[in-house]
Amino acid sequence: MRILFVSNPFRSHLYVQVPMAWALRNAGHEVCIAGPPDMADDIKHSGLPGVSVGEMLLLAEKVAKVPPIKEATGEADPRGNRTGKSVQTDFGWGDPYVEFKDLISGVRGVFYPESTVEDLLSFTQTWKPDLVISDPTALPAAVAARSVGAAHARMLFTVDRMAQLRAACRNQLETEGDPLRDWLQPLLDRYGSEFDESAVLGQWTLSPMPLYIWRPQGVQYLPMRNVPFNGPATTPTWVYEPPARRRVCMTLGISHRDANIEGTSASTSELFEAVADLDIEIVATFNAKQLESVPTLPDNVRAVDFIPLNSLLPSCSAIVHEGGCGTFASALEAGVPQVIVPNDFKVEKWWGSVAMANAVEDRGAGIYAVNAGRLTADVLRDSLKQVLEDPSYAASAARMRAEVRAMPTANDVVPALEKLTAEYRTSRP
Repeated sequence: MRILFVSNPFRSHLYVQVPMAWALRNAGHEVCIAGPPDMADDIKHSGLPGVSVGEMLLLAEKVAKVPPIKEATGEADPRGNRTGKSVQTDFGWGDPYVEFKDLISGVRGVFYPESTVEDLLSFTQTWKPDLVISDPTALPAAVAARSVGAAHARMLFTVDRMAQLRAACRNQLETEGDPLRDWLQPLLDRYGSEFDESAVLGQWTLSPMPLYIWRPQGVQYLPMRNVPFNGPATTPTWVYEPPARRRVCMTLGISHRDANIEGTSASTSELFEAVADLDIEIVATFNAKQLESVPTLPDNVRAVDFIPLNSLLPSCSAIVHEGGCGTFASALEAGVPQVIVPNDFKVEKWWGSVAMANAVEDRGAGIYAVNAGRLTADVLRDSLKQVLEDPSYAASAARMRAEVRAMPTANDVVPALEKLTAEYRTSRP
């Protein structure tokens, strides 16, 4: 069969899809990845066939031009404002409907201009996939699938915030209007199809999150193990040499620095101040721009632009990060205790970081230090010392590693995808 993957313009989202795409290709199926021209090199480096759809998105410029919706009905983050730590059940601007409208406005305005949607639909009509697997915010993919009678599944990269938002504001969507229906229904009309919840949530959903990570009810999830893919890179040989003292990885991920989104992550200078006097080796995967505010690196910090985490983390005793999906998966795979500092970009911390931080803390494998805007050097230093000095954190991280390695791999999931595709695929229009 033919499977079309639809990715959004973030390498980290694409990298979650790559192992599943390769598993299907290795099983003898045809695979193609569709994304904006901005993603062409990243798709090419996956080794899989790809096609560019639409115009260059120039993400950094567009993000800067899309203002957040301001209206709110209550306090957006009541516990977080008091303690510095959020909970998954809170909503941006105090109202899930406001957050949902802002999400759809951003996705439509930044990720899916008309040229991208039209190119995606045109290519789907030409290639005629049997199954479309999409990023959860690649919302026109449902229209593309229905245009050729293909089955449609979502592949999460993190927590299913989309399903959570839809469930939380169901009544308001009915009484005050559904911006997603308003966007997709005219496109669905071309193919004689009606908007329903499967146009939002897919006919089923591949979830690379462990079962203990929070998830909403009412969605057909197909669990699978997230096998970390970090893209093409050469690993320096020193990574494989035993470190002279305990090694700690410090990273802020790649999505925000790719999009040039500033001022939402923990301060680089605060991070380095926290660790400067500790008897550890810090490997900080920061680029030159992230290091601009640090005129001199502490003696125990080695800054590198990029190292594949699946190569680096086996030699580490802990990792400090902001809760990105790929980083979280790599830390689980390596069995490394985690200190998580969720970033404060709009409502992004509720798209995974909060749920992941709560999960590792509840299971004793790490610490939810504080949201980025409340971080101090003292808070980070105390959190890091705690996970390094208390052996229970390493033991719990090892248990979580065993649990995640017991999950079905992408290869294991292929037969289920074949069966579900046969069940949901319809006759060609």
